[in-house]
Amino acid sequence: MRPLYYDLNTYLRRLFGCRVQKISVDAGLTCPNRDGTLGTGGCIYCNARGSGTGASARGRNLTEQIAQSKHYLARRYKARKFLVYFQSFTNTYAPLPTLRRLYDEALADPDVVGLSIGTRPDCVDEAVLGLLQGYARNRLVWVEYGLQSVHDATLRRIRRGHDFAAFRRAVAATRGRDIRICAHVILGLPGENRRHMLETARTVGRMGIDGIKLHLLYVVRKTPLARLFEQGGYRCLRQDEYVQLVCDFLELLPPQMVIQRLTGDPHREELLAPAWSLRKQETLARIRAELVRRGSCQGAFFKPAGTRSSD
Repeated sequence: MRPLYYDLNTYLRRLFGCRVQKISVDAGLTCPNRDGTLGTGGCIYCNARGSGTGASARGRNLTEQIAQSKHYLARRYKARKFLVYFQSFTNTYAPLPTLRRLYDEALADPDVVGLSIGTRPDCVDEAVLGLLQGYARNRLVWVEYGLQSVHDATLRRIRRGHDFAAFRRAVAATRGRDIRICAHVILGLPGENRRHMLETARTVGRMGIDGIKLHLLYVVRKTPLARLFEQGGYRCLRQDEYVQLVCDFLELLPPQMVIQRLTGDPHREELLAPAWSLRKQETLARIRAELVRRGSCQGAFFKPAGTRSSD
């Protein structure tokens, strides 16, 4: 019997033969959508910490962040190996010597088996990809590209600062380097309906990339999205709507694509809405239950490129 979906834990256990846990770190970097290169306010949903921990601003270097997280994750999950996830802001957006120093520091720990680099598709070039390719010769390297949607109108609406063509170019440039590619997609973006979101699923699913993260659009205080929400210009997805959309999305993805995430982890003190987004385990359980109810799984309706499909 096929699993409901191919989750990251299963993928890592098959690769390394033990529990491998991600360690999220904050390298103190910024973003071209914040430093004035493209904009100063970031995407409409982005908080001041760039969805990270803020550890760098508190003076904690990578070695300290990794050591503390290792201790906690080993105790909680019995993890023996670790993948360092550069999460906050854009983690290829710095001079090459700076990036090399940061990545080398993360890989200096003997229990770290690889890197996962969160970045934007318009923030990689030959030099950066060449650096990552060098690490990928003997370590696991994922590049996580923030896409959010394949629809350019949506990307403009959320002030993303790049178009879908930038994602296509980044994927093409990354291929053939032993670097795994993960796409980030947000469900519930302003102006999008089910048709838009499932078109994103079909398009990304046919691109031959290795993994995906699905996120719920939740509203963080003191963001442009918060102002839009408070003025009645945005409605959050209900939990039942999100569960249905995630299942629909999974059915359209290839079965070999690694599902790295199915919902987000809002900071309680920053969250404005929806309140149900804090109940992550409940949401995941409902997604699994809905797939079982349907008798379905990831890839159930996947159609490779060149085939036609409809809702």
